[in-house]
Amino acid sequence: MELLPAFLKLAGRRVVVVGGGPVAASKLGALVRAGADVTVVAPEIHPAIRQAGVALEERPFAAGDLEGAWFVVAAATPAVNAEVAREAGTRHLFVNAVDDPPNATAYLGGVVRRAGVTVAISTSGEAPALAGVLREAIDAVLPADLDRWTDCARAQRATWKRDGVPMAERRPLLIAALKELYP
Repeated sequence: MELLPAFLKLAGRRVVVVGGGPVAASKLGALVRAGADVTVVAPEIHPAIRQAGVALEERPFAAGDLEGAWFVVAAATPAVNAEVAREAGTRHLFVNAVDDPPNATAYLGGVVRRAGVTVAISTSGEAPALAGVLREAIDAVLPADLDRWTDCARAQRATWKRDGVPMAERRPLLIAALKELYP
């Protein structure tokens, strides 16, 4: 089965994280940076989660916790993750069940973010360590001056939109413009 890669706009949207341990804590930074309105639900809360500035519900997961959510991260035991996945499925919510592919409908892979460019790598939840290795390799081969590339691409796009340049013609024009960055 092939996955559909997607990037989510979570700013101001409710995201529920079920689980209060270090694995759940490791997911919070990206969610907070994305502007998500995060609520963590767990009977016990790791100190790093308490310091993250997110809403906390110190108790076991209940189906109603998913009301109004746009996305769910299940970072609890397999049994709790399965319950979260069932409840999320009835609400048509995607679930990132951390290191638990049978209960996941979304995978958060390795991510490289630099100069306005985001590259995400997924192994469909089957080899997360490999995704991490690939993330490091991709980061190493991206140009050091990627910010110049993104500035160039933004400027070119504005010109193409203004001039009505068809999509099929844009890539060769961008390559030519990028080559001009290096006299």
